[in-house]
Amino acid sequence: VLFLGAGTLHLLRPRLFLPIMPPWIPDPLACVQVSGVCELLGGLGLLVPIRSVQVLCGWGLVLLLIAVFPANIYMAVAHVQLHGVPFRPWVSWARLPLQPLLIIGVMWVTRIWPFLSQGEKGLSTST
Repeated sequence: VLFLGAGTLHLLRPRLFLPIMPPWIPDPLACVQVSGVCELLGGLGLLVPIRSVQVLCGWGLVLLLIAVFPANIYMAVAHVQLHGVPFRPWVSWARLPLQPLLIIGVMWVTRIWPFLSQGEKGLSTST
C-alpha cells in the first residue's frame, strides 16, 4: 500500500518531488515519473499471489529504494523544504535510517531475506 500510494503521488503530483532531486540528476521530472511507475508496478506485483512475481518485484523495489536514496540524502544535507510542508530539518535526517528498514521490510515481505541466507533461491516458486 505504501508503494501504491507513493507511486500514485509521484505520478499525480510529480512537481512535489522536484526540490529533493540532486542537481546532478539529468531530467529530474522524468526520473520522478519513472520512479512513480516503478513504485506502482512493484506495489502491484507484491499483491500478485505468484511467488516468482513477488520476488522479482521485491528485488525491483529494493533497487528502487537504493536508487532514490541520494535524493533523501540531498534533502537532508541541502535542507530542502517541500511545498506546503512545515520545515523541520530533523525530519529529513530521521528519514535516512528508514530507507534500510524499508529495504529490509520489502525483503522480509517477499521472503527474499532471511530465507535467501538459508539456501532458498531468490526466484524459486516453492513456498
